[in-house]
Amino acid sequence: MSKNEKQQNPIARRRFLKSATALGGAAALGFPMISRAQAKTIKVGMPTILSGRVAQLGISSRNAVMLEVDKFNAAGGLGGRKIEMVVRDSKGQPAEAARVSRELVNSDGCEILFDAEASSGAFAVQEVARDLGVLVFHINSETSSLTADPKIRIPNAFRTARQGVHDSIVGGSYAAAVAKAKGLRKWMTCSPDYAYGRDTTAQFTEYLKMFYPEAEIVGEAWPKLFQPDYTEVITKILQAKPQALYSCLWGGDLTSYIDQGNIYALFAATEFFAVNMADYTALTAVKNLPVGIHSGNRYIKTFPRTPANAAWGDAYRAKFGEYPTNWSWESATTAQFLISAIKKTNSADGKKLAEALRGMKIDSPFGTDGTITMRAEDQTIVGYAIGWGTTISKEPYIPEVKAGDWKQIFELELDWKKRNKYL
Repeated sequence: MSKNEKQQNPIARRRFLKSATALGGAAALGFPMISRAQAKTIKVGMPTILSGRVAQLGISSRNAVMLEVDKFNAAGGLGGRKIEMVVRDSKGQPAEAARVSRELVNSDGCEILFDAEASSGAFAVQEVARDLGVLVFHINSETSSLTADPKIRIPNAFRTARQGVHDSIVGGSYAAAVAKAKGLRKWMTCSPDYAYGRDTTAQFTEYLKMFYPEAEIVGEAWPKLFQPDYTEVITKILQAKPQALYSCLWGGDLTSYIDQGNIYALFAATEFFAVNMADYTALTAVKNLPVGIHSGNRYIKTFPRTPANAAWGDAYRAKFGEYPTNWSWESATTAQFLISAIKKTNSADGKKLAEALRGMKIDSPFGTDGTITMRAEDQTIVGYAIGWGTTISKEPYIPEVKAGDWKQIFELELDWKKRNKYL
């Protein structure tokens, strides 16, 4: 545009000056020519437990998420937009989990939440997500009702953790087979006194009796979550003299319980079925790991026995100096689903991501057939590797795992949902 033309056309002149100012300002500050929206990070808030007795839950969850997020960011993110994780410690307190979650959205500007709480905190985070409408992934909570019960379920919440009823179906079938072979009729349970412990124990005993009607539950013990001393509980079990004992204690609670039980020779007198034993955090933390504890798989690099699973476990160990946990594979799966949805929609909008996630199938080293699916009707993952086996005191800790049958899981889960009026 010539000088005369600019003087004669004031509108054109104003446009020219505005463009020149914008260009000059960007050049002077050294900014690339991209919009603010393109440059903005995708902020993901992560409330979890980073202190206290089960701090490993939060640490191993965060580590696994970062393993996947770092790869996404290194590849350029979403058109230059990278994921920024904002991680906060809830100290294992549900009220604090709710407060932190709300703060992550309202104050820190997080667009998505990774709820890496235990079930006790997950229900609190669920209500925050219900109120704020933010997309949330439940990473660690295994309480079945969180996604199975339509009164609790919300359209913006997805579970990327395994589910208690799945473990209970597979565990009940496995335990029944062992009980039949060894004549284990008298059973007792010892599980943490909160939603996950109560729900999962009830489901396990239901399926144990379904597959082995001769089983009789002669007693129950309900220690508090994070209880330090199990003497009273162990004494109660020894007095009842059960032939078999089931527990869904986990993390530091499980290892403390076993260490204290060893003092009283509890596991020499009783066949022990501990669904959460087969996790490196538990297997390596027990001072004298009893041989022959029955456990569901949590995370071990030999199940599923595939190169992809072994490679992932080794990569995690190389980066963080320890093997991953059950919380690790669930957290990595969460990040993989989010990243897949971001790529599919070319967006970080929660509603668009939710639409893409329903029914999504991803390649996964943790899947029975190398994939995991986000089931559309209840927004929870299925098809992950699940099975039970018995411990030895050294690597590979559980040399043989009997894999669960997903066809059987689906059939019995459907019947369970109908009986509980979840359909």
